[in-house]
Amino acid sequence: MLHKKDTLKPKLLQPPIVSRDDIARIEDKGVHIMSEEKLSVEELKKKAEKPGKDAMILHPFYQGKIQSIGKVPVRDFSDFAIWYTPGVAKACLAIKENEDAAYEHLNKGNMVAVVSDGTRVLGLGDIGPYGAGPVMEGKAILFKYLGGVDAWPICLDTKDPDKIIETVKLIQPSFGGINLEDISKPKCYKVLETLKNDPEVKIPVWHDDAQGTGTVVLAGVLGGLNVVKKDIESTTVAFLGVGAANTRTAYLLIAAGVNPKNIIMVDSKGAIYADREDIVKDKDYDTFKYDLAQKTNPERKTGDLGEVIEGMDVLITAARPIPGTVKKEWVTKMAADSIVYACANPLPEIWPWDAKDAGARIVGTGRSDFDNQINNSLGFPGIFRGTLDVRASTITDEMCIAAAQALADLGAKEANERKVIPTMDQWELYPAEATAVGMKAIEQGIAKKHWEEKELYEHAELIIKRARGASEILYEKGFIPKAPI
Repeated sequence: MLHKKDTLKPKLLQPPIVSRDDIARIEDKGVHIMSEEKLSVEELKKKAEKPGKDAMILHPFYQGKIQSIGKVPVRDFSDFAIWYTPGVAKACLAIKENEDAAYEHLNKGNMVAVVSDGTRVLGLGDIGPYGAGPVMEGKAILFKYLGGVDAWPICLDTKDPDKIIETVKLIQPSFGGINLEDISKPKCYKVLETLKNDPEVKIPVWHDDAQGTGTVVLAGVLGGLNVVKKDIESTTVAFLGVGAANTRTAYLLIAAGVNPKNIIMVDSKGAIYADREDIVKDKDYDTFKYDLAQKTNPERKTGDLGEVIEGMDVLITAARPIPGTVKKEWVTKMAADSIVYACANPLPEIWPWDAKDAGARIVGTGRSDFDNQINNSLGFPGIFRGTLDVRASTITDEMCIAAAQALADLGAKEANERKVIPTMDQWELYPAEATAVGMKAIEQGIAKKHWEEKELYEHAELIIKRARGASEILYEKGFIPKAPI
C-alpha cells in the first residue's frame, strides 16, 4: 500500500572526524554518532567502549543471562506428587501412546534450541563453541522477551556438519523448533537444507543468519518502496556480497515479486553471471551462488559494484564491516529516490551521511543508533511465535514473506524516509508478525493446529505480555538482583 510522500526532509549531519583506528573500535551498540551535538574523538571513544566495559561487569555479576524457572505453581509439597512421581506417570503414558500429546503435557511447543558451532560469530569469526556462548544466551533473551519463546543455547564442540545434523535430529523430542546460528558458509547451507528435507525431522529448522536477515531486509525493501512509490516488479536491485544473508535475501525478494533479471549480485571477484568460470567450477561447493548466477544479471555485466550499479533502485550490502567499502561516487550513480541498506556489523559498508550526501533517499544499517535499523530481532521472535503456535512442520519462504509484509504494513501509516518499518520497541509488531506467519502456515496446509485469526493474535499477545511482565516483576521484587552499575 502506497502512502503520501513525507515532505519533511531530515537534517543532514556532518560525521565526526575520527581516524581509521578510532573507527575500527566503534562497536555495534551504544554509539550515537548521528546526534545533534558533535562529539570529540575522545568522547566518541568513551561512548564506543562503554557497552564492552559494562558487559565485562554485568556478565560475571549475573553469571549468564538465562535460567530455568518453573511455569507451574508449587502451592505446597504435595504438588510434587502431581508434577513428579507418582502423578507424572499418567502424562508419560499419554505421550507414549501418542507422541503429539507431548505438545499438551510438555513445554516442547514453546521451546527452541539455539544451535551453533561458533564458527561465524557476529563480527568475531571462528571463536568456538565456548566463545559463542554469550551470543547464544543473548539470542535466548531476545526470543523470550520479544516473542515469549523459551530458547536454550546448544553450543556444539564440533565443526563437522554431519555431527551437527545428527545432534539436531537427536534432540528433537525436547524442542518445538531449531534456530541455527553463527555457522560458517557453506556448511550452514548443508546443515539447513539437509534438516529441512529430512523426513525424520518433524520440527521446523531455521537459519537466522540467512532466513532471518532475508526476511527483515525484505521488510525494509517493501517499506522503502512504499515511501518512494516504486513497484516491486520493476525495481532493480544490486547486492554486494553473496554469502548466506544476501543469498537468502535474493531468493526472498524474487519470491516476493522482484524480477531476477533486474538483480545484479557482486562478490569479491565482481558481478556474478551464468558462465563465470570460477562459479561454474565451484557449483557443487556453492550451489546457491551458481543458481543465482543463472537467474540474475542476464546481460552478463562484469566488474565491481561501481561498474554495475548505475541506475539501480536498491543496494543491499552484507560484505566487509568497513565504511568506505561502498564509495559515495557509486551511490551517486543510482536511480533517483534510491534505497541503500548497508547491513554489515558492527560497522556499515558506507556511513549513512555519506550515502545520503551521495543522493540516496532512504538509508538503513544494522545499527540501532542510525535511522532505519535492519535487524534480525525484528523477525525471528515473532516468526517462531507464529510457527510454534500453529505447530507448523517447517518455515517456508511464503511464511517469511508474510512476516515481512506484516512489518511493512504495520509501519505504513507513519512510514517516512527515516523509519520505513517499525522498531523493536513497538512491541505490537511481534503478535502481528506471529499472526501473519501462523495464518500463512495454515493456508499452506503445514500447520497441525488451526486458529481463527483474531484468536491467534490474542494468544500471541498474551504470551508475549506474560514473558515481559514476568521479567519486570522478578526485577522489581529483587529476584533478579540489581547490578552494581
